[in-house]
Amino acid sequence: MPAKTMDELVSLCKRRGFIFQGSEIYGGMQGAYDYGPLGVELKNNVKAAWWRAMVYERDDVEGLDASIVQNKLVYKYSGHEDTFTDPMVDCHECKSRMRADHMKDIKVCDNCGSENVTEPRDFNLMFKTNVGPMVDDDSYTYLRPETAQGIFTNFKNVVDSTSRALPFGIAQIGKSFRNEITPRNFIFRVREFEQMELEFFCKPGEDEKWHDTWVKLRKQWWLDQGLAEENIEFEYVTGDDLAHYSKSTVDILYKFPHGFEELEGVANRTDYDLGSHTKAQEEFGLSASVKKNEHSTAKLAVRDLAENKWEVPFCIEPSAGLDRGVLAVMTEAYTEEKLENGTSRIVLKFKPHLAPIKVAIMPLKKNKPEIVALAKELKNKLQKLGLGRILYENTGNVGKGYRRHDEVGTPICVTVDFDSIEQQGAPVTVRDRDTMEQITIPAADLPAYVINYFIT
Repeated sequence: MPAKTMDELVSLCKRRGFIFQGSEIYGGMQGAYDYGPLGVELKNNVKAAWWRAMVYERDDVEGLDASIVQNKLVYKYSGHEDTFTDPMVDCHECKSRMRADHMKDIKVCDNCGSENVTEPRDFNLMFKTNVGPMVDDDSYTYLRPETAQGIFTNFKNVVDSTSRALPFGIAQIGKSFRNEITPRNFIFRVREFEQMELEFFCKPGEDEKWHDTWVKLRKQWWLDQGLAEENIEFEYVTGDDLAHYSKSTVDILYKFPHGFEELEGVANRTDYDLGSHTKAQEEFGLSASVKKNEHSTAKLAVRDLAENKWEVPFCIEPSAGLDRGVLAVMTEAYTEEKLENGTSRIVLKFKPHLAPIKVAIMPLKKNKPEIVALAKELKNKLQKLGLGRILYENTGNVGKGYRRHDEVGTPICVTVDFDSIEQQGAPVTVRDRDTMEQITIPAADLPAYVINYFIT
């Protein structure tokens, strides 16, 4: 059963080195978290799984890693300077600050019930930063609030360097920054986060088909990462809730400990983005309403050879929060089991490809040189397979080692004991995390066993 409360996850994350409060020794900083030794492995594994599915396993997607700091004109023409705001209400009584569009009644504080509240005021969510040695009105730009704009501004570069034809996509994983007023729910809503975004470009008229396709593909990907279907819902965004650039959006919701919330959004952005950043906008008959661009130096369009004309592609955007993804797979994997002997164990039942530690090698006696030598030899052989982190666990207490690795989600534990150094074939004991079953195999067969476990 998935984690029921956020406190369960927060406690486990700190205790086992997944996630720590940022700047904790100075009292912490709201909305800032640091990924520890196991957390960074889990995070990298989620990223690798996304990149593999989006880029390596498809023949119509290229990768990109755009700059975090970009020309401020990017955000002028993207619409962020004008629209990337939240309406905020302050309560004079309890000093709380709330988003007006999330309040039950904008005239009554949700926290204390007071009517002594301000009128809604727009608050810009972008972090400003200075560029260059002088600080003045012209030297600023922003830390990017999303990775998407770097894809749009590099559209022509990618097309020219790869000769891509529609439909095709550009994928990117990277840091984004939003000055959230009320970060909350652990790593669900933070000020510095990573996004996994695909911008998939297609012909106008084919956009609805591709939008539906990507909604289905993205749901299936989350199921492949171990999320249960009953914990996933779709929310079809309509009316005023639609972003200004969106023709239609489907949010993929996951049942986090605090309830169903957005895990990923799949938006039909039409020709808004490339149309906003292209020069000679009047030549293309754009369907989206865009700000007149007086600064762009490039036409962000492709030639339709059949109709012998240039057109600005439509864009379908599956955009997922990596941190929310980590939280979701941890929530789903968290399991507390009652054992036959009356005790209990906590186990993170990660899919094997996501597990922070793939295999733990444990010598039965840490002060027996022959056992230690064989354990280290096996560790080094498995590490060279390139499957991920292989840990040499030299605690000398196999029982405690099993419980620790259950709790951090290690799929396989291998024990090297006296039989391993005394019997022919050097048998080692292999323990499965989920079933707790143990088998004995020759040490020479261990690499093949591990490859078969993780690859097939």
